[in-house]
Amino acid sequence: MDPLAPAHAAALWVGLHLILLLVLSVLVTRQRRRHRVEIGDGGVPSLNQAIRAFGNATEYVPAALVGLGVLALVGASPLLIHPIGLVLFAGRVLHAVGLSRSTAATWPRAAGVLATWISYVAIAAALIFYAIP
Repeated sequence: MDPLAPAHAAALWVGLHLILLLVLSVLVTRQRRRHRVEIGDGGVPSLNQAIRAFGNATEYVPAALVGLGVLALVGASPLLIHPIGLVLFAGRVLHAVGLSRSTAATWPRAAGVLATWISYVAIAAALIFYAIP
C-alpha cells in the first residue's frame, strides 16, 4: 500500500466536508441578506432553519474529521476510511437537506442522524483498535 494512501483518503473526505460547510454557510448568508437580519434569526423561520443546519454540521463534522485524520496518521486502510467518510458525508447532507426543508422530524433528518452516529461509532471503534499495540 502507498504510505500516503490513508492520508489521501482522509483528504478527500475532509475536502468534501469543508465544501458542505461552506455551502451551508452561504445559505445562512443568503437568508440573512434576503431578510436583512445581521445577527440572530430575526424571528425568520427559514433563517433559523439555515442557521441550525449549519450549526448542527459544525457540531458534528469537526470531531469526525479529526477522527478520520488520526486514522490516516496511524495508517488505517483507505478501505476503512472511505466507507466511514462516505457514510458521514451522506448523513450530513441528508440531515442538512431535511432540516433546511422542515423543522419537523423528517426521514432525511433521522437518516442523517443515524448515519452520523454510525460513523462516530465506526471511527471510535477503529481508533481504539489501532490504539491497542
